[in-house]
Order: sequence, then structure tokens, then C-alpha cells
Amino acid sequence: MIIDKGDKMALTAKSGKKVIVRLEVNPKAKRLILRLDEQRREAVAIAPSKRKLKAAAVFAKERVDWLAKHLSDLPEYQALADGETFNLRGQPCLISRDGPGRRAVLEAGEPQVLRVPGLAESADKRVVRFLRKQAELDLCAAVERHCSRLHVTAQRVAVKDTRTRWGSCTADGRLAFSWRLVMAPASVLDYVAAHECAHLLEMNHSKAFWAHVETCCPNWKRERAWLRQQGRELHAVGA
Repeated sequence: MIIDKGDKMALTAKSGKKVIVRLEVNPKAKRLILRLDEQRREAVAIAPSKRKLKAAAVFAKERVDWLAKHLSDLPEYQALADGETFNLRGQPCLISRDGPGRRAVLEAGEPQVLRVPGLAESADKRVVRFLRKQAELDLCAAVERHCSRLHVTAQRVAVKDTRTRWGSCTADGRLAFSWRLVMAPASVLDYVAAHECAHLLEMNHSKAFWAHVETCCPNWKRERAWLRQQGRELHAVGA
């Protein structure tokens, strides 16, 4: 059997559930790793080198029942389509495909309404474009506020659709965040921003680091718990 990076294989668990496993190589990995790609509803078997890909495939096969269970536990997809409701800053928001002009417009109310112009088949892309912009605005404001409190400077703030991290900080001061945070309560987004700003002082999770986080976000434990419990729901939203 020839196995190459990017190959996929279909496995069957004892329950009868089919599991798709994608094979990847990550030179930084020190061992074989299994993880879930929640957006694609696939498993990922990671090998530290190309010659270890076959071992990664066997590793996944031996654990197919575990993979099947955890994939089954994932929340159902939430479409971003006309008539659907999702959460924006933790509050219900109805999507209506009758927006004026070319851009999505948010109207206050209970629920708030996001009016999206254009064709039905492109509505989800327009909604995501709107949400990414809102996330960027919220995160930039939060980063500026926390940096001022901690007397540090972020070199850049980027918004991405990350799969495994809500935020990240590089050694040279560049911060990146998941746009999906804008669907969480505002206090949760604020916590993640505080977390990454604290890394500008401490590139670790020491007591000193958490003290900086608490300076910016006294209720950080509550917000972190929310993400751990509800974060998968955010990844289930959208195409």
C-alpha cells in the first residue's frame, strides 16, 4: 500500500459509522498524533515524517472506535442561510436575504437582523465576510485596550479561521485570532484578547502570565470555561 501526504482513507467502526481519516506530515510533531477536523468532520492522522505515514494510518485504524465516538459527539452544522438564526456577540441574530445595496447591514432588535443582499447561494460567504470584519473591529479594540493596560505593543492583529487555537502570539509581537469569537459573548472575546496580549510579556503559562491576564480580565476562569464547554458550537457554524 502506497501512502502519501494528503491521502484519505475510509475506516468503519464497530458501530458501523464511517470515519474519514486524512494523513498529514508535520516535522514538528515528535510522535504520531490523532486529532479531529471539526469543520470537515474528518479525523487527521499526523506523522513526524513521510516515512511514518503508514504507521500513522495503522495508528488511526487501531483507534477508529474512539474517533467515531468523538466525531458523533460533534454538534450539528448551523447554516448561515436565509431565515437561519445564529449568535452574534452572544445574542440571537436572524439572517434575512433582503438587504439593500451590496453589503450586509445589521439592524438592532430582538432578535437583531442581518440583512444580506445577493444570491441565495452566496449568502453564507457574505455573512462570513461581515462577521470577519466585525471580529476584526472588536478584537483590535480589545487588544488596544489590554496593551495599554499592560504597557505593551502588538505589532499586528490578524483575523483567521483557525481550527485548533482561538488566538496566538508570536515572539515578534504578532497576534492572530479566530473570527468565530465574534459569535461568543463579548466577554469571551475580550478574555482571548487579554490572553494573547499577556503573552507579549510572558511567552508561557506561568503564574506571572495568569496574573497579567487577571489584570485585564478578572473573570478569565469563567470565560475560559465557556470556551471549553461551548467552543465546538462556534466551529459548527457556517459552510
